[in-house]
Amino acid sequence: MNLLLRYLVLALLLFPLSCKSPESINLEVLESEPPARNIIFLIGDGMGISQITAGMYSHKKPLNIEDFKVIGLHKPYAANDLITDSAAGATAFATGHKTNKSVLGLDAEGNVVPNIFEQAKAREYALGLLTTSSIVHATPAGFFAHVPLRSQYEDIAEQLADSKVDFFMGGGMRYFNQREKDGKNLINDMEGKGYNIYNAYDEELYSITPDFSRGFGYFTARNDPPKSLQGRKYLPPATRIGTRFLQKRSSRGFIFMVEGAQIDWAGHANEQDYMIAEMLDFDEAVGEALAFAKRNKETLVIVTADHETGGYAIQPGSRRDSLIAGFTCEDHTASLVPVFAYGPRADLFRGIYENTAIYDKMILALGWGELEAETEE
Repeated sequence: MNLLLRYLVLALLLFPLSCKSPESINLEVLESEPPARNIIFLIGDGMGISQITAGMYSHKKPLNIEDFKVIGLHKPYAANDLITDSAAGATAFATGHKTNKSVLGLDAEGNVVPNIFEQAKAREYALGLLTTSSIVHATPAGFFAHVPLRSQYEDIAEQLADSKVDFFMGGGMRYFNQREKDGKNLINDMEGKGYNIYNAYDEELYSITPDFSRGFGYFTARNDPPKSLQGRKYLPPATRIGTRFLQKRSSRGFIFMVEGAQIDWAGHANEQDYMIAEMLDFDEAVGEALAFAKRNKETLVIVTADHETGGYAIQPGSRRDSLIAGFTCEDHTASLVPVFAYGPRADLFRGIYENTAIYDKMILALGWGELEAETEE
């Protein structure tokens, strides 16, 4: 049987709930390009077209995100609400399933569904998480946790400790070593399981020489990290450090989720200066990811958001050096969300599709179905 046909049959068997039909598979991309070895998946939480536009107009140079030539749009709604949240959004990206708001790693009926990190770890990939929020917040948790409520931070921390994620960085240290639920010190437990755990109070990030034989964890705050406007600067350099660490951690490949979380928080607060600063910080991280991918040639970079926040629009009377903000709400909106892709099989991400299709497209980009088909030959 033709290898591509074998792959299509196997793909439909492996992913029957997510790949809706063979028509959704871009055959020309699969035939013409080898699969990606690595994925860097950057999520600008709350980042819509207007947030990107504000960043462009406020910056003297073109943004890194302007380098992308492959652009699509996804439909971000949740299973139970047209207006989604970060938990349902991250679950859609990580599992290919729509779910209800506030739910992580479960489908809309409450069943546990496997995520791409678990599937990648079974294939001996290295895994990384980086965020400007708490590491147990909804977006990073969507890639390793299975809980009915996103607010179960201490339960999520336990699941991270057991997840075998190779590299993680973000706030929320208190959920690991100042736990109200059981008094455990999960940091000690993780060190016993093969991690080196650091924190911003004791170790400067640049002073650390990573040990690639052990997992790497770095807590940037006891609770939530500060704003970029308050001096937080770790997202871009940590993106660079994380890609290098993960590349050395496994020869099979890696998946690295990088979140600019506070674009969303600025939208909730209706604070334009805060939003633009976070957008530009996130764009620097995008630049680091693109620089790695351009050198490496085997890395797919995806940039998107889980939803737009604030209903932000640039108002009449604005100038490039003086934008007039217009926010329509203090919550998320149902606007379509942009998707940018660069690298092997990036063309899979053109078009308009469900947010769950991003999971499907990542699986296709990595060529996992093709590898199984080749094994059977």
